[in-house]
Amino acid sequence: MQKSCACKFLYGQETSELLKVQIQKALDEKREFKTEIILYRKSGGSFWCLLDIVPIKNEKGEVVLFLASHKDISDTKNDLFPGDSKPTEEEDLEIYTDTRPPGFNANRRRSRAVLYHLSGHLQKQDKSKLKLNNNVFGEKPNIPEYKVAAIQKSRFILLHYGTFKAGWDWLILLATFYVAVTVPYNVCFTISRDDTSSTRSPPSVSDIFVEILFMLDILLNFRTTYVSKSGQVVYDPRSICVHYATTWFFVDLIAALPFDLLYAFSVNVYFGVHLLKTVRLLRLLRLLQKLDRYSQYSAVVLTLLMSMFGLLAHWMGCVWYFIGQKEVEVNEIGWLHEFSKRLGMPYTQEQKIVSTNSSIHSNSSSGGNQTVFELIGGPSLRSSYITSLYFALSSLTSVGFGNVSANTDAEKIFSIFTMLIGALMHAVVFGNVTAIIQRMYSRRSLYHTRTKDLKDFIRVHRMPKQLKQRMLECFQTTWSVNNGIDANELLRDFPDELRADIAMHLNKEILQLAIFESASRGCLRSLSLSIKTSFCAPGEYLIRQGDALQAIYFVCSGSMEVLKDNTVLAILGKGDLIGSDNLNKDRVIKTNANVKALTYCDLQYISLKGLREVLELYPEYSHKFISEIQHDLTYNLREGSEAEV
Repeated sequence: MQKSCACKFLYGQETSELLKVQIQKALDEKREFKTEIILYRKSGGSFWCLLDIVPIKNEKGEVVLFLASHKDISDTKNDLFPGDSKPTEEEDLEIYTDTRPPGFNANRRRSRAVLYHLSGHLQKQDKSKLKLNNNVFGEKPNIPEYKVAAIQKSRFILLHYGTFKAGWDWLILLATFYVAVTVPYNVCFTISRDDTSSTRSPPSVSDIFVEILFMLDILLNFRTTYVSKSGQVVYDPRSICVHYATTWFFVDLIAALPFDLLYAFSVNVYFGVHLLKTVRLLRLLRLLQKLDRYSQYSAVVLTLLMSMFGLLAHWMGCVWYFIGQKEVEVNEIGWLHEFSKRLGMPYTQEQKIVSTNSSIHSNSSSGGNQTVFELIGGPSLRSSYITSLYFALSSLTSVGFGNVSANTDAEKIFSIFTMLIGALMHAVVFGNVTAIIQRMYSRRSLYHTRTKDLKDFIRVHRMPKQLKQRMLECFQTTWSVNNGIDANELLRDFPDELRADIAMHLNKEILQLAIFESASRGCLRSLSLSIKTSFCAPGEYLIRQGDALQAIYFVCSGSMEVLKDNTVLAILGKGDLIGSDNLNKDRVIKTNANVKALTYCDLQYISLKGLREVLELYPEYSHKFISEIQHDLTYNLREGSEAEV
């Protein structure tokens, strides 16, 4: 049910035949056309119209739409030609490309544009609607294009939200955890047990691979987009470099220093240099940056918290072994000595003569040689690490069991410190874990409770099957939209000033309608508190013919149809306003048609009672609202409105 964009139903006796041909030719050739022409209203009266036809192109350069704009210029003609009899009322016209029943033709006079959808050579397609800028009748505008604006960016720029960058971030995360595990272990277990650099093994392939990954990550970060404080994605290479250099560059650079390459070049490295490798743990600071991104995912946060707890226990175990290894060298009451005796693998000292370049512990020296006493024996590294980790976990989660105990002063001090850390971890980690688990199941529990209550209600009242299905579908759909959150209940305890600001933000779409442009801010704040939200599933009736009209409705999303006697009077979409132009509280307003949802629809509505109360508070705006509401309604549902047109 569509008509040509030429709008031939507006032609009359005085309409120029030449202009008719030119209009049709412009449409056939898909070019811009502008003229002044005499057209006719439904009442039969003629008026001068400024007609402007503009083709709209897509990204391929193809004309897919026509924007036809009509403006009544009768008053201008009367000023130029006083002797002529011209219409005095100036109003914009909006003619849709689909055919409307006679009862709906009055709505053509209430808007501004015609949108004609093309496919090939003026073939009929789906209905569309386009709002025309008020300046289109001034200076000749640029021909609009129906396409998405292209993003200007340089080559070889990675998107921070791209698939490759997401995979790379997970790889770097795994490498960071690898470093957090291996570096403390190597420093405390491997190096402290063998202080001579000559016997140090070269770096493993995995260590070199991780260092290469960290270096590549620095290079990639110089070519990765980021989100600015204003919320825009930055693609400019120079801005990206400056941003990265002033944020995480130095942390990443220090963590990527290739300490293991010193072994590759046979450089003598002592224990103090090995401790420098712990600066790689600075990479863990990047995890804090990612925690905010995943904070809404309880399972991810739970996993990260438990991983951090396990990582802390690993570090504590490494330090516990390091202290025990140092205590073995000075006394025989340390925990490692006691542990080795229980295993039947006691430590023994062996005397060696080594050169002064590689000596560490000596009792005497002569010439270039020194006598060194080296500890041999004792438990294996595997057994020592497991025991150290066992002590760390038992101290962090409780007060320990005494089978591995602190004997020396250094061990006791570290044990006290570990217990204090354990108390803090109980409060932070396990407290959060409990809260996260409860939060993960709170909504699910509420959903099941509400569902059970609804099913019990249906069973007790013996609802018919069809009505039961509608109730369940409506509940499930509504729950998926708001997740069981009652906005009115949530905002009830807020002060009126704050609730009004929140309501204005939530209802900004309906408050930006032309009908509310002249309203004061105080009036808009009062109106926003009266606006409610509603939801309609496909096939559900919002309004039935003959019902008492209670509100003015604004379609936020979805599609609806206006029906009368099984005839489609109108198709409503996003941005349409329906209701009544009569706000007389002494009269019951009956509806003249049905309003049925075609898709899932989100609606906002203002009750007529609340609207009257607000207008009584602002009488200066009330008169203007009453006079303009009939022109801003997409469809007037008041019974008898068709006869008044």
